[in-house]
Amino acid sequence: MKHFIIAFFGILLLNSCTYFKMQEDEEVALEIVAIVNTQKLHKKDLLSILPEYISKEDSVILVKSFINNWAIKQILLQKAENNNSIEEINEIELLVKDYRESLLINNYKEILIKQQLDTLIKDEEIVDFYFKNKENFKLNEELVKIKYLHFDKKLINKNELIKLFASEKIEDLEKLEKQQLSFKHFQFNDSVWTQLDKVLLKLPFSKDNMLKKSKLLQKQDSLGLYLAAIKEVLIRNDTAPLSYIKSTIKQMILHKRKIELIRDIEKILVKDATKNNNFKVY
Repeated sequence: MKHFIIAFFGILLLNSCTYFKMQEDEEVALEIVAIVNTQKLHKKDLLSILPEYISKEDSVILVKSFINNWAIKQILLQKAENNNSIEEINEIELLVKDYRESLLINNYKEILIKQQLDTLIKDEEIVDFYFKNKENFKLNEELVKIKYLHFDKKLINKNELIKLFASEKIEDLEKLEKQQLSFKHFQFNDSVWTQLDKVLLKLPFSKDNMLKKSKLLQKQDSLGLYLAAIKEVLIRNDTAPLSYIKSTIKQMILHKRKIELIRDIEKILVKDATKNNNFKVY
């Protein structure tokens, strides 16, 4: 029994020491480091700003800067509250309330959209959307289907490269691709639409020349030899090709689905609220 009593008081003493240590840590955390009017900055507020590994000198500088910025903010806030009318303060409070509500509602909508939105879009739906809205897809830039090549004019097989580039045979194109490490710039796939302005950044041809179909354009300067073959051209206000705006149409379809989904959800919420007598109109 004696040993039990000693053990009991030992545990009690240990727990008491732990309690007082925790209380001491809490008091240190609540230790005030700065006061502006009635606002207090505690030691615990500084802990979150200090990186895990920082020298004593750097931590002192960082803490001083934080305290100074905090004080300026509190002083300005107090001055602002004292120098704004009740109407102005109420208007600001209303804006804050509206902003908070909008954030909460939008966040909730995004959660619902992630859970319920069908993001699978079939090619047939994209094609259908494109042709139904074709008049809205006008280009505001020039597009070209082009292949081009830029290489050093000192290459000994220059004439062979020109011949291969001008050829329309697949095997000749494959021969060019095998030598691509010798080229400065190149694009051999002329089945895709490319923005002309981006091409002009790499080739020294005039815009007028690039807006005409051509089997071979050739130019040489101090930087090397340039070759270009223009397969097709689309100018401003032409209808944008489907392949070029396919990703845009996908985004438009998804956006439309989002709007329709939110409308359906809102209708269901109102219907449920009315059914449960949570929404009444008098």
